[in-house]
Amino acid sequence: MADMNKQPNAETMPAKKKRHSLSAFTILVIILAVLCIISFFLNGATISDSIIKTLDPGKYQDLLDIVDKGEHVTVVGAQVKDFVMAIPNGFTNASDLLMFIIALGGFLNIVMKTGALEAGINALVHKMHGKEEILIVVLMLLFSLGGSTYGMAEETIGFYAFITSAMVVAGFDTVVALSTVLVGSAAGCLGSTINPFATGVAIAGLKASGITPNSGLIYLIGGILWLVVIAIAIAFTLRYAKKVKRDKGSTILSLQEQETMREQFGEEDPNAHIEFTGRHKAILVVFAITFVVMIMSLISYQDLVFHGNEEAYMAAFGWTDKLTGLPLGKWYFLELAAWFILSSIVIAIIGGYSEHSYVESFIDGSKDLLSVGIIIAVSRGITVVMGATHMDFWILDQCTRLLQGVPGVVFVPLSLVVYILLSFLVPSTSGLAGLSIPVMGGLAAQLGFNPNIMVNIFTAGSGVVNMATPTSGVVMGGVAASHVEYATYLKWVFKLLVIIAVACAIILTVAEMIF
Repeated sequence: MADMNKQPNAETMPAKKKRHSLSAFTILVIILAVLCIISFFLNGATISDSIIKTLDPGKYQDLLDIVDKGEHVTVVGAQVKDFVMAIPNGFTNASDLLMFIIALGGFLNIVMKTGALEAGINALVHKMHGKEEILIVVLMLLFSLGGSTYGMAEETIGFYAFITSAMVVAGFDTVVALSTVLVGSAAGCLGSTINPFATGVAIAGLKASGITPNSGLIYLIGGILWLVVIAIAIAFTLRYAKKVKRDKGSTILSLQEQETMREQFGEEDPNAHIEFTGRHKAILVVFAITFVVMIMSLISYQDLVFHGNEEAYMAAFGWTDKLTGLPLGKWYFLELAAWFILSSIVIAIIGGYSEHSYVESFIDGSKDLLSVGIIIAVSRGITVVMGATHMDFWILDQCTRLLQGVPGVVFVPLSLVVYILLSFLVPSTSGLAGLSIPVMGGLAAQLGFNPNIMVNIFTAGSGVVNMATPTSGVVMGGVAASHVEYATYLKWVFKLLVIIAVACAIILTVAEMIF
């Protein structure tokens, strides 16, 4: 009887297993499987010829040939092989980006091992003691500027390591760092102005449908969206950051995530002081130049400065092709990979690395970002399946049918909802602009609405979604790089997304009424 009356204690109770949310990889594989199953049930569903006829012949000539023969393009149900090969095909599709991530990981680890980044962050935090919130504001503005002007997205992966370290040392948490980079750049992409990968492709889509675009109006509305959305995002992030700074217990991170944060990025120590040597400063100068050149290399000077005149562009920038074979303004991920490898060698020389220690550190750093690369490749696999099954065109077809006949006051908000749905399934802004704007812009003009504003509706819808969608390699790569679970980030950002979506709907509806 005595044994029956014994109460269990900590020693006799079995240890509880730690609960973990699904990993980013698992979430993406589940989404991939669901889309394959849906496509199976939609097999044979007809896609309107009017949708296919607007496509770029350079990319979709095979589909145009089907329509020219008097036949219809239909949804092709995914087979087992499509699911099995989606991830390998995603790796192939994202091979240039993966090369960039491998080079970036090696570069960052070389910098980390010199101690220059840690010393620089320590000096910065001490200098801004009591004014750490200013760092959040400045960085979010800069990232949003990059997003608005040249579509800064995948390139942000390189910033997580030192920005997350700086935020944690300053007394914030990894969610603040994630928001600073991810939400900051996404807010800029939402309010795209001269971004060639969003507004540039979309304007070309309007031209392809026979509409003369008003670039000035598109840039004006884009600028308004950018300023309003980044102001909302900064205010939302600062509110949370101040709360965490004041009371560490108010963090949204789970205990496991807090432990991971301490292991990966250290903790705040206001009394700590690391000597900031001349060698450290020289390394950080090279570090800064590396990222400045990266940004400069991605700006489309031919379009923005020389109005498409390739001869004038080459006369001014042609000499910059000596390093990679392509001039600044035409670089992409492979050229960036080469640039970061070269910069890592320069930093290793300044830091006094031996050949063996350099190679070992570079490989170790590449391994650290390999998980990010795998997640991005899986997300690309989803895009590959969507294209192979033609589900993207079928969904676009259904959305255009939904918009026909709706009153003006409903057209803009409903169009925004359509683009939110489309962007979840096609997270590539350039890809979505190319396949949807000729259709959606033409539909707007046909219904008596301003087709130029459809470009801004597209950037707003894709911008909202690309702050949180699990189908985006940028989002999933960001949460992986900052060591925040996706479920935690989604819980934190959801309210912000609703506020931003409502603000965009109001701005765009007013713009449609005025213009």
